[in-house]
Amino acid sequence: MALALSFAGTAACFAANPHMGTWKLNEAKSKFAPGMGKNLTVVYAEQKDKMKVTVDGVDKDGKPTHAVWVGAADGKTYKTKGNLAWDAAAYKVVNDHTYEITTMKGGKVFTNGKSTVSADGKTRTVATEGTGADGKKFKNKAVYDKA
Repeated sequence: MALALSFAGTAACFAANPHMGTWKLNEAKSKFAPGMGKNLTVVYAEQKDKMKVTVDGVDKDGKPTHAVWVGAADGKTYKTKGNLAWDAAAYKVVNDHTYEITTMKGGKVFTNGKSTVSADGKTRTVATEGTGADGKKFKNKAVYDKA
């Protein structure tokens, strides 16, 4: 039995990043501040020493949004290409299942938050807070199911 536990622990060390894959928004479990857009589908893909995050959703008016972010989870800011409410993001590893994410617009922080994948790898929760263009603070909680 000790050998099996040791093997299981070793296998876990080599497990793939649980964020990788396609995530679909579960609107019933999510909570958005009024006037906020929604990321409906988020795809994480590994690219050598970086990752690519492709986001498709809708803005506050229901118009389609699409953006691509490519960077490393090193806490540094990388530009985003597309039409989201933010134009750059920084990812930082907290642990095997969690990233801290800071998004920016025009060099100023838009949101701070965490993206956490459940232990079973089936759910991803993104909790963010920030200040909107109107100067009002907001909090969002987006829950995604693995597609």
